[in-house]
Amino acid sequence: MSSHHAALCLHPRPSELSLNAFIDHYGDIYEHSPWVAQAAWEAGLTSAHDAPDTLADLMGLQLQQARSGQQISVIQAHPDLAGKAALAGELTQDSTSEQAGAGLDQCSPEEFARFEALNASYKEKFGFPFVIAVKGLDRHAILQAFAERLDNDAATERRTAIEQIIRIARLRLRARAEQKA
Repeated sequence: MSSHHAALCLHPRPSELSLNAFIDHYGDIYEHSPWVAQAAWEAGLTSAHDAPDTLADLMGLQLQQARSGQQISVIQAHPDLAGKAALAGELTQDSTSEQAGAGLDQCSPEEFARFEALNASYKEKFGFPFVIAVKGLDRHAILQAFAERLDNDAATERRTAIEQIIRIARLRLRARAEQKA
């Protein structure tokens, strides 16, 4: 962890918030899954959790310790990459900017068709959408990861999706801390 991230603090400070205020500010870090924030708050927040990485660790732990059904619900709350919701402008603000940052809003018609086909195959096999932390990846790298992960078994892919979701949450928390810095 770089000292740059260590010095960053979230505002409002998580350790100073009531449960409802914490959920209001951080309940959307996990896509449509405010229970993750609630579980983190109930686990006990200290001033250490005012740093984005420390809060990300605690929130990620709640998701990792959740029952598989809860984990699958969190995965299912994520939108398809370069899918119909993106084209219709129906994504959360975070998802929209994340997908745009990877150039997914600039796919050619052929690339959109490839994403649609991969999304359909993946959902049919695993029962949830393909999730990947797109920051630092371009659409070609994402398509390659998509094709590779289709070969995973269900348990491996659920773990991989949860790891990616935890990474997305960490990046979202860091981005919020940097906006306030």
